[in-house]
Formats: sequence, structure tokens, C-alpha cells
Amino acid sequence: MKEQKRRSASAESLTRSVPTIKDVARAAQVSLGTASKALNGKGQLRLETRSKVQAAARQLGFRPNKLAQSLKQQRTFTVGLVSTDSYGRFSMPLVEGIEQALDAAQTAVFLCNAADDPVLEQRHVRSLLDKRVDGIIVTARRTDVRPALVLPDSALPEQVPVVYAYAQVEEAAATCLLPDDFQGGRTATQHLIQLGRKRIAHITGPERFAAVRERRAGWRSVLDEVGLELPLSFALSGPWSEAWGREAVNSLLDKGLKPDAIFCGSDQIARGVADALREGGVRVPEDIALVGYDNWEIIAAATRPGLTTIDMNMRELGRQAALKLLDLIEGKPHQGVQRLPCSLVVRASCGASTDE
Repeated sequence: MKEQKRRSASAESLTRSVPTIKDVARAAQVSLGTASKALNGKGQLRLETRSKVQAAARQLGFRPNKLAQSLKQQRTFTVGLVSTDSYGRFSMPLVEGIEQALDAAQTAVFLCNAADDPVLEQRHVRSLLDKRVDGIIVTARRTDVRPALVLPDSALPEQVPVVYAYAQVEEAAATCLLPDDFQGGRTATQHLIQLGRKRIAHITGPERFAAVRERRAGWRSVLDEVGLELPLSFALSGPWSEAWGREAVNSLLDKGLKPDAIFCGSDQIARGVADALREGGVRVPEDIALVGYDNWEIIAAATRPGLTTIDMNMRELGRQAALKLLDLIEGKPHQGVQRLPCSLVVRASCGASTDE
């Protein structure tokens, strides 16, 4: 009998030692409902209130019962991320933005690399569905149209929300987020014109890529608006490489077609252009101003002089994609292609002051 009482007392003591949401509410001096909203990322609460509740939870060592939440809300608070970007150049900042938004919603991410393999992609999708993920984000290393994600017959598309980030499909009902490459091309060209440049060449990647066509269209639209007529040879397309940048700019100079500015379709190409100009005794930016694209910092910062470039804001794109997916999970409709603005990062290669 004494042993039974001892065990009962021990169990009661253990139960009391585990903090509950009521303890958090009491410590933060808020209502139980407010504490619940603050910890679940719900409701319209002041930042001060939310922070106070979260601080109280940390101090008490309170951990929400995820299993109970899942059963109550019929959610697992997990999301699948299927990527085909085996290089990681664009997917890494994208994932950072996705995780930032999902972490605030207390949702975990399962990352799967499909490596442009449809069979492997299907295997990943089935695995994610077996885990009962609440939704899936699909991303790629290029923005060209890809096939829509094929869900197994056992999972209807409307039951598993899908968002495409830095990827797009042709289905009108799909939700796709992309950088606005047309606007990015316009921003780069407008900046050079504002600096007084009038012979702006464009050296870019292969024409088969949608991003190449969009950026070139943005460049051309600004030239047309201000009435600058340039030779067709001022637009050159080739591989995404430094070697192509060197080859292209040397071709322009050998033909006597000396531009006073060059807008490159990638930072890698721009790095090759900068090297070739320096080796040829052409000063950057005094003789030729230079602007790249991507804001690949390891390239842009190492270019001499430092490379002015267009940033596609991939972290923000990832964050917005995650927020769209959370909306879809909660039944809020989103569909169509949304293009997010790019921004200009000014360094020395364009000739503008970095203090602007």
C-alpha cells in the first residue's frame, strides 16, 4: 500500500513538473487564448505580447504537444520541398527564405533533391505523401516551364497543395512564383542610361532559356523608349561561362563596335568580360561601365572592380512561396504566376557612387 502511494505521489510530482500552456499564460500574464495564439503563430497580436509569451515558454521549458495539435487540426506541420537544383546556387537562399517563413509557423521541411530525374522525383513525392505532409514546394535551377508535379492516384491535387518557386508550369490553376527578369533587365539598363551611357551592349546566356529572353526584352524595351538604336551585334548570346564573356567582348572590340556600357545576363559572364577588358587595356568603369545579373556575391565581390549587379531576391521569393503554401493549406486560394521584383546592387563597376 505504501509503495502504491509512493508511486502515485511520484507520478503526480512528475506531472506537476511538466509545464503546461496554462503555466505559460500565467507567467506571461495573458489569457489562455492569447498564449495559444502567440505560440501557434496565429491571430493578430502585438509583437510585444507575442514575444512576452514566447519568452515565458522558453523560461518554463514549455514544449507544445505537436501530436495533439496535429490530431486536432488534422495537420502534420510538415512540408515537402522537391528541388532539381543540384548546384545549390539558387536553391540555398531560396530554402533559407522558405525555412524562415515555415519556422515562424512551427512547420518543418523535408528537403528532397530530384536532380532532374522524373523517376526519382516520383519516388520523393510518394515518400512525402506517406509522411502526410501538409503541402509541397517545387523549385528548380532555372525558370523555364516544367511538367506539373504528378501526384499518385491516391492523392488528389486539391488535397495536397503545391507551390512552384523559381519554377513554373503551364496549368492555369497552379501557383508559381518567379523573379521578374523583364523588370530586372529594365532596371539594369535604366541605371546605365541614368549614368549617361548610350551604347549599351548585352552579353547573355543561351537563348533557349526563358530568363535570357526576359532580361533581353527588358534591355531592349528601355533602349526603344529612349530612342537608342544600336546594331543587332550589340546583343550576343552564348554559354553561361566566364570564357564566353571574354570571347564575346573581344568579338565586339575586334569589330570596332566599342560600347560605353555592357549589361551581362549573369555575374559569371560579367566576370569574364571584366577580365578581358582589363587585359585589353580598357578601363572599367571609365571607358566601359559593367553590370551583371544574379548578385552571386562570391563572383561579384571578387570581380575587379566590384561588380554592380541585379539581385533576384531569392530569399524573399522563398519566403513568399512558403507563405502562399501556408495560405493554400488553410484553404485560402492562390493561383497563377506571380513575378517578384528584382533589385539593383551598386558596386564600383558601373561608375556610380555606392553611397547613393
